[in-house]
Amino acid sequence: MRLAKRVSTLTPSSTLAITAKAKELKEQGHDVIGLGAGEPDFNTPQYIIDAAVRSMEEGHTKYTPSAGLPKLKEAIIGKFKNDQKISYKPAEILVGSGAKHVLYTLFQALLDEGDEVIIPTPYWVSYPEQVKLAAGNPVYIEGLESNEFKVTAEQLEQAITEKTKAFILNSPSNPTGSMYSADELRELGDVCIKHDVLIVSDEIYEKLVYGGATHTSIAELSEELKEQTIVVNGVSKSHSMTGWRIGYAAGNAEIIKAMTNLASHSTSNPTTNAQYGTIAAYTEDDGSVETMRQAFEERLNGVFDKLVAIPGVSCVKPKGAFYLFPNVSEAVKLNGFSDVDSWVEAILEEEKVALVPGSGFGAPDNVRLSYATSFDLLEEALTRIERFVRNHTK
Repeated sequence: MRLAKRVSTLTPSSTLAITAKAKELKEQGHDVIGLGAGEPDFNTPQYIIDAAVRSMEEGHTKYTPSAGLPKLKEAIIGKFKNDQKISYKPAEILVGSGAKHVLYTLFQALLDEGDEVIIPTPYWVSYPEQVKLAAGNPVYIEGLESNEFKVTAEQLEQAITEKTKAFILNSPSNPTGSMYSADELRELGDVCIKHDVLIVSDEIYEKLVYGGATHTSIAELSEELKEQTIVVNGVSKSHSMTGWRIGYAAGNAEIIKAMTNLASHSTSNPTTNAQYGTIAAYTEDDGSVETMRQAFEERLNGVFDKLVAIPGVSCVKPKGAFYLFPNVSEAVKLNGFSDVDSWVEAILEEEKVALVPGSGFGAPDNVRLSYATSFDLLEEALTRIERFVRNHTK
């Protein structure tokens, strides 16, 4: 059977592919350390689980409004007031089945064939694929390693054409962990306002920041920037709720209405009990979020020096998220491999350590390591990688 053209252009997710290969080796009895996971290794806090169970016991098991429960919208609005000191109305909030689906719905509502979306590299693997699925064209601008992988206002200005519809901003970033300062955001925002380009601000890692860094949302910098921005966020990373699939968008009411109409014909509504769990996540606090953040920071600080001590490996120290994104191009040359992808594959086969090649993120000289795993496993993984590099150095 002939499939639709839209799926023939898709690139398989590199993160899911490496995870599947690692799982296959584990099932064969191998001692595999997987550093590809994009999710916290903590369970969801108990108070959130209890709230979801309680909602089911109380009979809240039916459909909800397509854009989410009114009480959940209120909780999200409260979160924005507390964290960013900005105000939204219920009509400016859409709750979806995870931040990924919210982004998908946004691009479906926003793009016509040929519309361009500017995407900084390195990028999260799904951004360009979602743009292409909406018949749009991804336009890439390179975030240089020398600038902590961040793009500049000058780069953004040069990339804008009459077809540019949106600019994707991800801070803290997956895969690099880099964060934009308020001044940098303001400069990027001024360019978008000047050219009437919608800012899509993915802030899913907002709560996971380190070294005394402070997350700034571009939407909080001015009322004009708030009007120019759709903020996308969720509880997957901040509250270790990846499987609950709750994300949300906040911004222009007309765009949110269009997204809601689309959602009504695709998902009907986000899972009901997960919405009640999210209400608890945003209205109660038992300290779990901060405990998890501190654990990630300790892991980062504990293994960073060991990583950059590996021959041929350099790394910009991340300020957020839970990924390291080292440049391994010199190690690959030392080991006689033609590219990072084959080097990563050899490490998995020989040392049973699963890394994600940077090619899937638009950065072919790098690899992504998740430190959302135990410190002992991280240390062992880096020991194995170093052994591989030294054994294969020619």
